Amino acid sequence: MLSRLQVRNYVLIDSLEIDFPEGLIIITGQTGAGKSILLGALSLIMGARIDAAMISEGADNCVVEAEFDLDSSDAELQEELDDNDVEWDDGHLIVRRVVNRSGRSRAFVNDSPVSVQVLQGIASRLIDIHSQHQTLLLSDHKFQMGILDHFAGNSSLLEQCSGFWRRMIQLKSEISALDSRIAEVASEKDYYEARYRQLEAANLKVGELTELEEEQKQLANAEEIKSCLSMTEELFDSASGDMSLDSLLKEAGKQLSKVGRFIPSVSDLAERIDSCRRELDDIISDVAAINSRTDVSQDRLEQVEDRMSLIYGLMHKFSCTDEAALVMERDRLSDMLFDSTRLEEERAQLQAELERVTAGYDEVADALTLSRTKAADSFALSIRDSIRDMELPYSVFEVQIFDAPLSSSGKDTVRFRFSATGKNPVDVAKCASGGEMSRIMLALKAMMARFANMPTMIFDEIDTGVSGSVADKMGSLICTMGQNMQVFAITHLPQVAAKGTAHYLVSKEINPQTSEAVSKIERLSDEQRVLEVARMLSGSILTDEAVANARSLLKA
Repeated sequence: MLSRLQVRNYVLIDSLEIDFPEGLIIITGQTGAGKSILLGALSLIMGARIDAAMISEGADNCVVEAEFDLDSSDAELQEELDDNDVEWDDGHLIVRRVVNRSGRSRAFVNDSPVSVQVLQGIASRLIDIHSQHQTLLLSDHKFQMGILDHFAGNSSLLEQCSGFWRRMIQLKSEISALDSRIAEVASEKDYYEARYRQLEAANLKVGELTELEEEQKQLANAEEIKSCLSMTEELFDSASGDMSLDSLLKEAGKQLSKVGRFIPSVSDLAERIDSCRRELDDIISDVAAINSRTDVSQDRLEQVEDRMSLIYGLMHKFSCTDEAALVMERDRLSDMLFDSTRLEEERAQLQAELERVTAGYDEVADALTLSRTKAADSFALSIRDSIRDMELPYSVFEVQIFDAPLSSSGKDTVRFRFSATGKNPVDVAKCASGGEMSRIMLALKAMMARFANMPTMIFDEIDTGVSGSVADKMGSLICTMGQNMQVFAITHLPQVAAKGTAHYLVSKEINPQTSEAVSKIERLSDEQRVLEVARMLSGSILTDEAVANARSLLKA
């Protein structure tokens, strides 16, 4: 139940804090006093859209805070709180929403920040607000089906059906995307295959172009290379006259060795000459080897240049910067050509899953249809009896179930049919007057209260269009609902206002300090309640007869 409401800087409410009891709570007040403002503040707690205009003039923000005391055994609500890391606090919840002048808002549950979506999910389990315009929902077939499902206890089946439906839509979307991809690959297969074959035939190797460029440079300058290498060999072999460079160094080493017998340090010079001679031997050996390997071949040069031209041409054609990129493009084209087979296999897997999910959907949807069909007659009788108790003794209320296009709620659509005379019932939206619609909606809400386990329900002038004894009976039905739950009834009818355990008056007055109108709400004492009901009976001028009538209504 809603045990406390605190509002600051919301439209005409500067500051308000009020406690509420259990049972039926009556709220009355002059037209324009601010009853709708109070509902607007509560709607913020339920996650309604915000508007900076709702903030009182001169204030930076508005704050609405509601305190709830709930049944600690409500496992579903507790699970939802746990899923969003909100402390349960043994069924005690404080829900707060702060709206800034910038148009942004923050929401908290037990001081834990939550998103608006989470707030809406939690609040939907705490309060149900029936506004004056909600009667129009009677013409909404989805609303009609929702009420029937409530009565039939189909929440688990609906959840399963919705899950199957979402997966079906997802699978169909994935299959459609695959079909487009398969068609694309098929339509351009010859083109992709020709490009792949061209790259595959090139037998590309990463780093090959660098090797070819080096070889091409050597082949193009082979004659000059061999000439230089041959000259080097000759210089080593004929350094001075008849003696080669190697012989000269040997002789020099021998002479220094002789001197070394007399000057020891000279022996080191002889060893150094010997080391140089061996190093030079290695050099001349390498020069000779390179010279022998150097090939002056015009045919090989043409082969290398042709290969380079091929690779450069492929790089230009495929917009690649090197052989590695060409290899990647070749592999990509190979994958695309293989895609046709792989995509077909993937599609077959998705199609098989779709068939399994569709079978599951059909089974659950058929179970929903069966459940609705079984519940329809008893549901219709329950609503009919409630309507007849509100002075429509010949009324008929029927529920018809028709096949409908598949949806997340199954294969059915529901039509509520009504007749106030008991003859020729037609669609409820086409035949019921305003007063009849109010009675039908109240009967539906009373039924929902029994099956929805909603702790708090708010009726905003659900008695519109009725008066007299009908209003009294509607008040009695609302009062009966208040025996099992907390019910707020905002009303202009004295017959309804006389019911209930507590009566609150919403009024508007001028703030003497700011000269601005402000709304306030206060709980009436027993005597104040008599006077308020009398005012509702007679208008602004209270008569003794109206006061006596009010006392009589309150005692009834």
